[in-house]
Amino acid sequence: MNNTVELLGFYGSDEVIACSAWTSTSRELTDDKKSRIPSLIDMLWSNGHETPFEKATVHFLVNCDIASHIHLLKHRIASINAESARYKELKEDKYYLPKDWRGITLKSQLEIGGPQNKMIDWYERLEVFTVEANELYHQSLEELTPILGRKRAKESARFFKTYNSEITADVMFNMRSFANFIKLRNNEHAQLEIRMIAQKMWNLVEDLEGSPFEYTLQVIKNKIFKNG
Repeated sequence: MNNTVELLGFYGSDEVIACSAWTSTSRELTDDKKSRIPSLIDMLWSNGHETPFEKATVHFLVNCDIASHIHLLKHRIASINAESARYKELKEDKYYLPKDWRGITLKSQLEIGGPQNKMIDWYERLEVFTVEANELYHQSLEELTPILGRKRAKESARFFKTYNSEITADVMFNMRSFANFIKLRNNEHAQLEIRMIAQKMWNLVEDLEGSPFEYTLQVIKNKIFKNG
């Protein structure tokens, strides 16, 4: 019931990005050129020369609610594959519950089973609703299959899956698109759930051993965050 992010791998580094930019002159890396990588990275981004940043990538496995998955899909320059209820039955009923809903009591207590005098909050109400929707998903799939066929039953039973249902997505960004994602989603105006995912991604890349993207992340932080 918690959105999770795992860093599967990465390719490249500040040096790879710099070498891509230097291809137009000479890719030979001397000690002097290595010392100039921080200033080159800054100059490239500051002047809109962003193509070299596409030569490095970060690769994540994300378990998230469908609403957040939609936010990910809106970044067309990201490469994404995800679980599909059209091709398989989602037998594991994973779902996300917003913790900031806890303690906010329903003004009108609806009958949801259990003790009639028990006051529930919106967090509990959403969980009850989600569990019921998941049960209807499996029941409809079973009962529709003999009549509509397995394919149509699977693709239409998905209508019972709520926006807080969790799926697993394989997500890859080049560093140019990662910067764009961070700008839009690790932002106070973004929805809380996708903001938390973006922050987890950022932390994982920032904590990479050897800091391969030290200067690129510094540019993103200084240029993107301040202007975002």
